[in-house]
Amino acid sequence: MSDDEVVELPLLAKPKNPNVELVDSVQDLQALVARLGAESGAFALDAERASGFKYSARAYLIQVQRGSSPIYLIDPAAISPDGDSEPFAALASVLASDTWILHAATQDLGCLAELGLKPTRLFDTELGGRLAGLPRVGLGAMAEGLLGFRLAKEHSAVDWSQRPLHADWLNYAALDVDVLPELMNAVATLLEEQDKAEYARQEFAHLLGFAPKGPKPDRWRGLSGLHEVKDQAKLAIARSLWTAREGLAVKMDVSPGRLIPDASIVAVVKNTPRSRSELAGRKDFNGRASRTYLDTWWKGIEDGINARDLPPLRLASTGIPNHRNWANKFPEADVRLNVLKPVMNAISEELAMPAENVLTPDFLRQLAWEPPIPINSPTVGQKLLDLGARQWQVEQCAARFAEALVGLSETTSS
Repeated sequence: MSDDEVVELPLLAKPKNPNVELVDSVQDLQALVARLGAESGAFALDAERASGFKYSARAYLIQVQRGSSPIYLIDPAAISPDGDSEPFAALASVLASDTWILHAATQDLGCLAELGLKPTRLFDTELGGRLAGLPRVGLGAMAEGLLGFRLAKEHSAVDWSQRPLHADWLNYAALDVDVLPELMNAVATLLEEQDKAEYARQEFAHLLGFAPKGPKPDRWRGLSGLHEVKDQAKLAIARSLWTAREGLAVKMDVSPGRLIPDASIVAVVKNTPRSRSELAGRKDFNGRASRTYLDTWWKGIEDGINARDLPPLRLASTGIPNHRNWANKFPEADVRLNVLKPVMNAISEELAMPAENVLTPDFLRQLAWEPPIPINSPTVGQKLLDLGARQWQVEQCAARFAEALVGLSETTSS
């Protein structure tokens, strides 16, 4: 075989654990809790939502496995249709007894917390892969690189709110947790070999406090293509239509873009129809609800036209200014940032991990915008800690950042 010939890894089409059970009743959930409580070790966990299909971000499937237990596929919508967390209280208690193994934990922690399921310890295999400097950290890529097989991933974007759940979807879901214990061990070994186990411990502990970001103010401004609109009256129409779509999406529990896409709203904003019938005849106003809820959209347009509280063209900025404007408006801060960036890149290369995992980019910008006085390793370290940096990040960065900023100050003052 030539050196250039690619060897295709074997495909893991079914879980190695042959015992997979669907849990869709309170009685089955109670039996699951008893079995998991009788096992020991970490919990392999995953959750599936219906992103892009439903408005809510609730979990429509939770996968869990521990020790020699079956892989349990929990249907939260069947057990608690209204999303009440009370039926999951016993599960929450047993899950709190040991480490959770998750891949890309921030994607699942929010929807699990809605059901009262919160970790006391966790191991994030994706984040661990980033810290270890792996070039690709998707679950499939890491399984290939570290475990030597490919995962069947053809159902990653399905509508998990559909019932009954397809058998091949459930197989896919079971695979995700089946590989996690083995993957955790492989990642942990890498981190130990690279002397990064303590970095990972601090990062995983930090994740325990993770909470999804709250909604941005004036979310309607995020409509794709709206940046081209520079008229306050038209922005009022955009706001009103977005609000109408949002209300309908919440009521129907449907992803807003599946009712009418952003492009339809922006098209109407740019060239507003003069009547309901004209709106109905517009080819650029489409989507599954574009005609069935025509009255809703037309009222939204009318409310926008009649609005007296016209939105400003731009929101007042909060926090530090956008760093892309510093060169012209805040040259001193820009110089500091450009002095710190090479230092950040050098640390990233030395640690063989992405710069954003060495330090949150906004923390670097905050330091450049307002460095402490006086500038030295302890004051820079404290500034980073106050911003939210972990101790290992301070130990890697503070002294070198301080040295760079002091050097700049000496250069500019001489």
